[in-house]
Parts: sequence; C-alpha cells; structure tokens
Amino acid sequence: MANPPTSEFLVAEAQLVLEESRRQKSERTKNLGEPIQLPGKALAIQIHAGYAWVAENTTVARKLDLQTGNTLQIYRGHTGPVTSIAFCHKDSSAHDGSILITGSWDKTIKLWDIDTKALISSTEAHADFVKYLFVIPSLQLLVSGSSDKIVRFWDLSNAFTGQPLTSMGSISSHTRPISSIDGVALSDVSAVLYTADSMGVVKVWDLAKESGDAPRWKSTLKAELTHHRTGINEMRFGGGQLWTASSDDTAQVLDPASTPAKPPISITHPAAVRCILPLSVTDLAEPYLITGAGDVIRVYDVSSLQEPELINEVDAHSHDVTDLHLWVRKTVGSDGKTRVEPWVVSSSLDGTIRKWRLADLLSQSPPPRLEPPKPTKVAPAAKSEFEMTEDEERELAELNPELMQLH
Repeated sequence: MANPPTSEFLVAEAQLVLEESRRQKSERTKNLGEPIQLPGKALAIQIHAGYAWVAENTTVARKLDLQTGNTLQIYRGHTGPVTSIAFCHKDSSAHDGSILITGSWDKTIKLWDIDTKALISSTEAHADFVKYLFVIPSLQLLVSGSSDKIVRFWDLSNAFTGQPLTSMGSISSHTRPISSIDGVALSDVSAVLYTADSMGVVKVWDLAKESGDAPRWKSTLKAELTHHRTGINEMRFGGGQLWTASSDDTAQVLDPASTPAKPPISITHPAAVRCILPLSVTDLAEPYLITGAGDVIRVYDVSSLQEPELINEVDAHSHDVTDLHLWVRKTVGSDGKTRVEPWVVSSSLDGTIRKWRLADLLSQSPPPRLEPPKPTKVAPAAKSEFEMTEDEERELAELNPELMQLH
C-alpha cells in the first residue's frame, strides 16, 4: 500500500500550481502598463532626474530610460544583491552634479559618479545586509539601516573625496532588522527621524548635531509606535502624516505629533501591503493613496481619512508589487510643445517595471490595455561571483521563494 503524500509533497504541488497560475497571468498581462522586462528582480527603485534607478538582485544598480525602456548605465561593483538606492550632490550647493549611493547584502555602502559610473568610495557599513538608505540633503546626512538591527549615521559633506564615509553615530535600540527609514530636517543642526523594523515597531527620534573635532548626531527617543502586528515594509512621512505599509495586511496613517496621541487610520487589504504612494506627500499634494498588495495596485480616495474609499483596483502584475513611485512624464506633441503629465511607476517580483497614467488610475474603470510595445533589450548584468551564505539563502527565501532560483 502506497504511503500517503507527505506535507513536503503537498507544499511542492501547491507551489507548482501557484507558479503555473502566475505564468498564465504573466501571459495575459504581458502588454499591460508598457512593461520593461529586467534581467533580474528589482528589490528597490527610485525616480531621479526623470529616470528609473533600479536596485537589482543581480548585484548591480541600473539606470533606465522610462520612455524607451533602454538601459543607460549599469553600476557594477557589489558582490551581493543591491537592496537600496539614494542620491546626494557633490557639494552643498546642489548644483555640482549628483552621486549615486547604493546599499547591498555585501554589507557595504558604495558611492558612484552618476555620469562616469566610476566608483567613488566603498564603506564597510554594517555587520549584516544593508537594507535601507535615506538621505537628508540639507544636513548632508546619510542614514542606513541593516539586518544587524542597527541604524547608522554617515557624513556626506566630503562624499567626493574617495575616502570611506565617516561615521557620525548610531542607534541600536531596535530588536529586529531595520526595514524602512524616513525623516525631515528641522534646522541646520536638528531633525526628526522615523525608523521601522520587521517586528512592526516604529521609533520616533529627535536628532541633534553635536559640534566638535568629530561632529556626531545625538538621537533621543521621542516615541515608540506599535500599531502594526508584524513587519513594516515601507514608510512615508509628509505634511505631518506618517504613512506605513505592513505585512499585517494594512496600510495606516497617523499624526505622530498629535497630543494626546490618536490611533492610526487603518486600511485593510486582502494581502500584505508591500508598498504605498500617498500622493499627499508628493508635489501633487492630492488626497489619494496608491498601494501595492499582492499583484494588485489599489487606489483610495483619502480626502476623508475616517472614511477612505476604494476607487480602483488594477490587476497590474503577475507577482507581488514591490515599489510605487510618481513619475512626471514629458512628451513632445506634433506642435513641438513639451507637455508634462503625472504617471505612476510600479515594480514587481515578476521582473518587470510598468507605467500607469495617473488619470487612468484615479478613474473608476481600469486603465485600458495598451498596444504591444516595441521589443526592448535590457542589458544583462555581468556574471557575478557572489555566493550566498546560509543566512543569506534564508533571507532571500523569506523575501520570496522564487528569487532562490536566480542563484
């Protein structure tokens, strides 16, 4: 008599069914959102100077032309997946070009000349994966967060010297890996910083710069927010509001400065919320929230925070949506005039970056299916010598089992 199926067999069978479902959906949605197919997976993206900058699990950072889908630059040098991207200027005048900053599983932070692709410096930053980078430009301050549960401060005032970054202090009170960072400068020597971890805890800090031969940033804990049941995937602050996306299937917003403290407004989703784009914190300043949960993009009217209204759902990708950003798209009409229009850029574990006209997303009906785009060749990353340790294998498996197949 045959033995009954083991739990491992049932799990493997379920995974095969899921993969086949995603394959079929990938075929159905292959032309939706003007897709740009990447050689690997985008672990993070940023929109800077009108281009998309992609942190890839293939150990490279990539600059993409969103109009054509073409790769313009590839920044090679990391020996592990690139997890985070930020930018700073070569000097405080903000008119001397930009520097690309990347963080990686190889535990380093690297600075690159955007124009020449030259590596400016490499800093051994953490004892574990670098997970998040955040820059406060007016303070010339880089804040990094890591799987080692530490938040570190780095001086960007001499970023173009070629030397490793100078440490300006750290925070070590989190008990789980750091997952997101945001904040705002209050003056030339002070700021408010928000740090979030994979347990769902947000800590609010007052930062004060201490002068001397070796200036440092002193952090004072102001509040601890524990409204989420599990990990926070993204956090955005603006207009006095803190927006968070969590694996507890909610997006939340609260006023961290309210006295007495008010409970957050929670918007429940059918799956873990991986990313959020509150338009209220962008230059548009519109009362809409765009979220990525599962493979669906959802749009909410939050003009009344007490009663957020779901106004659209777009079956956007064949795998989890991981990032959402605003993009101001410029087009030249037949009359020769340049027109600008707000779009939203999404990335996903399906290996694509897609583009959505904001006006379509805000309508009550899904965006129309677009004509098949012209084939776009995206340059592959150079073969990497990177090999994952047991801890890294486990981290990647937790992110998504399919990513394991890439190494």
